[in-house]
Amino acid sequence: MILAELFPYSRLIFTILYGITAVAIIGVVVSENRNPVKTLAWVTVLVLLPVVGIILYIFFGRSLRHIRMISRKKRLKLTNRDDIKHLMRSRQVVRYEDKKSEHQQMINLVNSIQGSPYLANNEVEIFTNGKDKFDALKQDLLAAERYIHIQYYIIENDKLGNEIADILKQKVAEGVKVRVLYDHVGSFHFDMSYFKKLRKAGADVYPFMKITFPEFANRINWRNHRKIVVIDGKVGYIGGMNIADRYIDGGKMNKWRDTHLRVKGDIVAALQVSFAIDWNFMKRELIEESVDMVEPGSIANPIAMQLVTSGPTSQWVNMAFVFQKAIDCASKCVYIQTPYFLPSDSLLKALQVAALSKVDVRLMIPRKPDSILLRYASYSYVKQCLTAGIKIYFYEPGMLHSKVVLIDDDFVTTGSTNFDFRSIEHNFEANVLLYSKEFNHRMLEVMRADMQECTRISLRAWRKRPLWQKAVESIVRLFGPLL
Repeated sequence: MILAELFPYSRLIFTILYGITAVAIIGVVVSENRNPVKTLAWVTVLVLLPVVGIILYIFFGRSLRHIRMISRKKRLKLTNRDDIKHLMRSRQVVRYEDKKSEHQQMINLVNSIQGSPYLANNEVEIFTNGKDKFDALKQDLLAAERYIHIQYYIIENDKLGNEIADILKQKVAEGVKVRVLYDHVGSFHFDMSYFKKLRKAGADVYPFMKITFPEFANRINWRNHRKIVVIDGKVGYIGGMNIADRYIDGGKMNKWRDTHLRVKGDIVAALQVSFAIDWNFMKRELIEESVDMVEPGSIANPIAMQLVTSGPTSQWVNMAFVFQKAIDCASKCVYIQTPYFLPSDSLLKALQVAALSKVDVRLMIPRKPDSILLRYASYSYVKQCLTAGIKIYFYEPGMLHSKVVLIDDDFVTTGSTNFDFRSIEHNFEANVLLYSKEFNHRMLEVMRADMQECTRISLRAWRKRPLWQKAVESIVRLFGPLL
């Protein structure tokens, strides 16, 4: 009332200013030529939700496609080092006569969208529980002589986190260069004294896209979900496990089932390049440490691999393209493990087409994931899958956090990417592609063992779920792209 008396035209001025701002933002949204459904959704939000619509757009709607994580000059300097150049060039231009045409197409796709070479000389160890993975990681960290690069979405200040921190501080004291990159939102609710102690000990520690209000509040939607470790350029780790006790003891979920890989060989250089680009993006410092050059033939029974990184700064939606191509090429089976299942329309249709073509399509998700919203959002796709003949398995013992796609008998991709909107479109992710019958067989045995702890869902039983649950699923699904 008082404000209206002092400024009689305040409401009119506010309406005009909001209108101008909303029209400008709508112009930006339309000019970006996004998916028409998304564009229409944002236009509707901006028109129907004054003020709130603009706030939502600032936090969740902006695009980073124009942002460079590393300058052309620095990228050239990074990839022109003798160790990296030898690896990238010698592996990049060869033909793959021993590979079937579907593999050749996938290899070409990944090379085209991000210049990632086919790396034939690797050995891989699979971890399906946190104890084995972190026991191995701690031994590798203790053996480090030159440098340690660690990147995780979550690093908790708990028993495991402090064991890792103690090792890192010990290695710094021994003269080993230690760099730690953690996601600021992923570790936001943890005690920051953990990272302060590491810095005080001499480690380089940086948050990815640190959120400060109000300057960088709009960064909250873009998270670095990658889990990568490189030690001395000899050993690497990539997968789905964060540094937290729950990956060992299950926490509140009773059991926490995940997949992580320990790798040696050519692929370690690719992990190093990925870490170096992310490090440069945050600290504007180019990593100089070299990686080992592994001679062809030095690894018995080598496994061929490619690294795929994706994120909101990528020109293409890299992991969506990889998933799409893999599913389209399947002739026998498509087995998927993911903690959250919120596929894009194109990926859902690809799975349905495969199943209707009599490809054995199986989806394994936790019955009760760690997020109740994501649980019901994932449930909202179950009926469409079952109707097409996709076999759905609910993992019963606890949290299934594994992210694996297995195709036929000779292809697997695993890493940090969930089969959902956020991972594919908003997060910075990293997966490896493995072209190997032997590795495929190993992973298939793991997935079959997991299926023994699952309940297969039938369409008849699913239709009988309560009406309130169906309503919740439908409502939560609307917010899928934001979850």
